[in-house]
Amino acid sequence: MKGNTYAPNQDNIKKEWHFIDATDQTLGRLASKVAHIIIGKNKVEYSPNSLVNDSVVVTNTSKIVVTGKKDTDKIYIKHTGFPKGLREITYSKMKEKDPTKALRLAVYGMLPHNKLRAKRIKCLHIYSGEDHPHKAQIAK
Repeated sequence: MKGNTYAPNQDNIKKEWHFIDATDQTLGRLASKVAHIIIGKNKVEYSPNSLVNDSVVVTNTSKIVVTGKKDTDKIYIKHTGFPKGLREITYSKMKEKDPTKALRLAVYGMLPHNKLRAKRIKCLHIYSGEDHPHKAQIAK
């Protein structure tokens, strides 16, 4: 007796929009929640090799909180690719320069390291204030 295994594809999965207000939320906990939704683990149709396409809109990222002394002690490091190109920036300076970048980096680090990673991060829309152009997608 043969059984048929159901494998969801893009046509069977309904796209949803999730709106999250980041006011007074911790950076890591919020990033974990957002990554969970983007990966699709909150849906029954979850499959590790398929894209769920749920979009997440995060507003008020300028009001995100970090615990302890991470505001001054946490350092983000990148390399430009040129000699002596190692650049360091603290969380507080990054928040002044671009309040959305810290959350984007945190979520990007929590996504699985595979070919779907770049497609999944495109489903994340981050805004430092209350206004965003996705108000038409809010479910009634």
